[in-house]
Amino acid sequence: MSALDNNAKEIAEDTGGESGAISFPEINAKKQDNGSAGPVILFFIIGLFASLILGWIIFPKLLYSQKKQPIDFNHVLHMAEVDNGCESCHFFREDGTYSGVPKLEQCVDCHEEIQGISPEEIKFVEEYVSKGREVPWLIYSRQPDCVFFSHAAHVKIAGMDCVTCHGHIGESENLKIYEENRITGYSRDIWGKSIGGFKKNTWDRMKMDDCAQCHREYTANIERTGVKTPTNRLIDHLVDVVSPGTSISGKGSSVQTERGACFVCHK
Repeated sequence: MSALDNNAKEIAEDTGGESGAISFPEINAKKQDNGSAGPVILFFIIGLFASLILGWIIFPKLLYSQKKQPIDFNHVLHMAEVDNGCESCHFFREDGTYSGVPKLEQCVDCHEEIQGISPEEIKFVEEYVSKGREVPWLIYSRQPDCVFFSHAAHVKIAGMDCVTCHGHIGESENLKIYEENRITGYSRDIWGKSIGGFKKNTWDRMKMDDCAQCHREYTANIERTGVKTPTNRLIDHLVDVVSPGTSISGKGSSVQTERGACFVCHK
């Protein structure tokens, strides 16, 4: 008789042969269960960490392709040469629309001929200026075609600084790498670097949630002080024009945070 059989026999004798006595097969089954639980838990932990690494680190890198801009533009150099800062190249037209990315006609006045020995300058003049070709810039902040965004409303009326949404790009000597979503074709600047949605700065993302957060802060300020900002007055006006009688002017509510108001930005 083995040692396990002896142990089982002793346990049975100690219990006095009662109906509740533990038999040898039950003891053996419990030992097997305890032995198999360890590998299952270990496998679960390894699978969990592998899933997190795949979903949070590897997948985002595979989802976005990296591209260089056609010309490496030096903002610092140009800011030192122009008179009106950013508005020298990024300006509002007479009809109120915004000229975001400069066209070739804005550059020709200064770059009709090659200036200096910069490889980027030579490339720009020879491949684009002399041939009359527009530079196919990759737009970091390009929104879907169904989205309407008014620069005039935010910059001219609300007085927002460009840095709020675009960061300190005017202080850059080189253009950053453009990361394009392989599925949607849009820039990673729209969704942000963090797949979890975390951000440190206001310019880390350009999603609707970020717009709503900003407008909620304006609304909270109105409720606290009772004073409307230009942004809130503009929003109320837009809603009244598009859909009369639907704005909540008395409460100073932000239309982006109210249900049924998506039409203001989504056409």
